[in-house]
Amino acid sequence: MRFTRRSVLKFSGLTAILVALLPRVAFAARNSLRTVRTGNQPAGKTRLVIETSARPSYSLSYPTNQLVVTLSNTAANAQLAPAMATGTLITAITQVQSGDTLQIIADLAKPIDEIPRDNIMLLNPNGDNEYRLVLDFAAGSGTARATTATAATAPAKKTTPAHKYVIVLDAGHGGKDPGCIGKGGTQEKTVVLSVAKKLKTKLDAAGFKTYLTRSDDTYLKLAYRASIGEKKHADLFLSLHANANPSRAMQGFSIYTLSEKASDEEAAKLADAENAADKIDVSGFEQFDKDIRIALSSLQQHAVAAMSVEYANGAASAFKRAKITQQPGPDVRHAPFAVLRSTVPGALIELGHLSNAAEEKLLKSSAHQDKLVAAIVKSVQAYNFDV
Repeated sequence: MRFTRRSVLKFSGLTAILVALLPRVAFAARNSLRTVRTGNQPAGKTRLVIETSARPSYSLSYPTNQLVVTLSNTAANAQLAPAMATGTLITAITQVQSGDTLQIIADLAKPIDEIPRDNIMLLNPNGDNEYRLVLDFAAGSGTARATTATAATAPAKKTTPAHKYVIVLDAGHGGKDPGCIGKGGTQEKTVVLSVAKKLKTKLDAAGFKTYLTRSDDTYLKLAYRASIGEKKHADLFLSLHANANPSRAMQGFSIYTLSEKASDEEAAKLADAENAADKIDVSGFEQFDKDIRIALSSLQQHAVAAMSVEYANGAASAFKRAKITQQPGPDVRHAPFAVLRSTVPGALIELGHLSNAAEEKLLKSSAHQDKLVAAIVKSVQAYNFDV
């Protein structure tokens, strides 16, 4: 054996074979292994997903025909049988506990090169999932050297889809509904339509298939906007808005996902204001087709909600990395927005505050709109549509 093993748990296919009993662990690990699973990705890539109870600190190394993921301060899971998809490069997975360090050793059918950093993702918890380290790789020359990629430094994955994911962009308000209006006369409906059009151009160029709910100054009911995401079989729905606040000093972006209960009073007030566009009753499903109502009842609180929060967290990070001012408060808030009530994962993005004089000028400027668009594009590219 190539490793000195205090304990080994080896898996082949869906069957777990205990090679050596795991000793009683004397250390108090802050992290523990939850699941390991493999999958197939476009362009012949293999995906390895390692789920842990806490955010992992990890490093990668590449012995011959192996990929070794070393997790510091992490305990093994003796009862774990990984979910092994057929057709991947991974033939077996082994756990090796050494003190407070856990190694996940993937035996490979073919050698691989060092995994590029943009093929490494670290996903935050959502729904039933905890922290997930996601690695995508393909067969290579096998000349990779051992490398270290820590959770703190590994950037988010950028997705250039092998097949085109569908994004629906909803420019809020329109027509007889101007939305909020800045002191200088800037109308929300005008700003968000400009941003939506620029965003469509950039996302299409990045390999996505993008649709607008409106491409001109048209008034649309909120339920109709949501239905466009359904009809286009969208993978992501983004509703763009600009905010207003009684305090003229308030500024910054904010991001919201759908929830039956608002996360705070301000989120509740904002949802009420946005929903007032057509006085829709967001407590019921009467405005939706029967099949959508059925789907909502089973999916909304689980998969769709989890995927929406996943995107929203990534979007908030992308905005902050772009040094766009954030409204004080949590990165992501939740409220019963009618326009988000569908089976499509989505978020409502408040781009800034028209009630703030300085931010009103920014929101009107082409340069700042381009900055907002670039951040949203990065958030969509980094979003994991498949996990």
